[in-house]
Amino acid sequence: MKTGIDRFLADPVLQEPLAGRRVALLAHPASVAADLTHTLDALAALPGVPVAAAFGPQHGLRGDKQDNMIESEDYTDPVHGIPVFSLYGKVRRPTAAMMETFDVLLVDLQDVGCRVYTFLTTLRYLLEDAARAGKAVRVLDRPNPIGRPIEGLALAPGWESFVGSGAMPMRHGMTLGELGGWFVEKHRLGTDYEIVTMAGWRPLEPPGYGWPLAGRSWINPSPNAPGLSMARCYPGTVMLEGTTLSEGRGTTRPLEMFGAPDIDARALLAKMRAIAPDWMAGCSLRPCWFEPTFHKHSGKLCAGLQIHVDDAAYMHEAFRPWRLVALALRALRALRPDYPLWRDFPYEYETGKPAIDVINGGPLLREWVDDPAATAGDLDALALKDEAAWRESRQPFLLYR
Repeated sequence: MKTGIDRFLADPVLQEPLAGRRVALLAHPASVAADLTHTLDALAALPGVPVAAAFGPQHGLRGDKQDNMIESEDYTDPVHGIPVFSLYGKVRRPTAAMMETFDVLLVDLQDVGCRVYTFLTTLRYLLEDAARAGKAVRVLDRPNPIGRPIEGLALAPGWESFVGSGAMPMRHGMTLGELGGWFVEKHRLGTDYEIVTMAGWRPLEPPGYGWPLAGRSWINPSPNAPGLSMARCYPGTVMLEGTTLSEGRGTTRPLEMFGAPDIDARALLAKMRAIAPDWMAGCSLRPCWFEPTFHKHSGKLCAGLQIHVDDAAYMHEAFRPWRLVALALRALRALRPDYPLWRDFPYEYETGKPAIDVINGGPLLREWVDDPAATAGDLDALALKDEAAWRESRQPFLLYR
C-alpha cells in the first residue's frame, strides 16, 4: 500500500503542478512517508516544491501538547526557517495573514475515523477559507484505520462545534480525502480541491480492516492514540470524556478502558448483558483495575472494564463501540440511578451545553441513558435511521472500492 504522500514523492507528474507556487503543509507527528521521514522534511528536500509555511492542528505539528484544550503557539521551524502556524491556539481558523503565505495547501493528516477527532473540523475550516481566499487544497490521503463500518447518531442541526463539523454519525467510515470531497460538494464551497489517492488500500481485508498491519508503522496521530486498538474503540470511548468516569488517560491504554473508584465492574458487566447482549459482540470485555497517573481520578485505584479488540474474539463488522459504551452508561444508570455520571465543564470551547451532548452532536444519547423506561431498541431505531441515511450520502464520494 502507498499513501498519498508516498505517491506524491515518487511521481514527478504529481509534483509538477506545484512548480512556481508557494506550498504550505498541514501535518502532525504521524505525517510520515514510508521510510518514516516526516512529510515536512520530505517536501523540503524536493527541488520543485517550495515550502513556504506549515500548519499544526490540535496537539501541534510535532505533537507537543498532551491533553485537550491545551493550546499550541506559532513559531519558526528551526530546521527549515519557515513559519509554523497553530490552528489550535489563539485561532482555530487561519487568519488572512496566514492564508497569504501560500498558494497551495497540502494536507497530510492521519485520521482515526471518528467525527469527534478534530482534524476533520480543521480540514473543513481550511476548505472554507481556501474557497474565500482563492487558494488550492490538496489532500495527501491516508487510511481510515477502522475501515468502512458506520455507527452512531448523526450530528443534529444546531450542534456544530469543533468536534462536530458535519451531519455524519460518530463512525463515518471514510478517509480524510473522501470527507474533504463530501464537504466541498455538500456545502457548495467551490474550493479548488483535489485528492492524491492511495494505491492498494483495501479496507475490507483482514486482519487490519483498514489499517495495513504488516505494511505501516503506527505513529500516534495524537498523544492518547497509541495504536490500532485505541482507534477501534474510540468512536465509543470518546463519549467517556463527557462523563465522570476515567477513559484511561494517564494509563498506557487510554481510551481502551474505563472506570472509577466507586464502580462494581462485575455488576456493570452483568447488567450490560441483561440489557443488550448483542451490543457486546465482536470484542472481549475484561473487568480490570487501573490507577491513572494524571487526569480524572489521578492516583486512585479505579475498577472498570477493558475492551480488547486485538485477539481472536474481534469481529470487525460485529464490533460496535458506540453502542457498547452507550450500553455501559445505561447499565450504570440502571444500577446507580443517582450516580453523578455527566461531567460539567467547557468541552472544546463549548459552554452552556453538557459535554456529552457536544460529543454526540445532540442530547438524544444522554436522554436515552437517563430515561429509566428506555430500551435498547429505542436507541437502536434512532441510530439505524441515521446510519442508513449516511450510507447513502457518502456513497458517491468513496474512492476505494
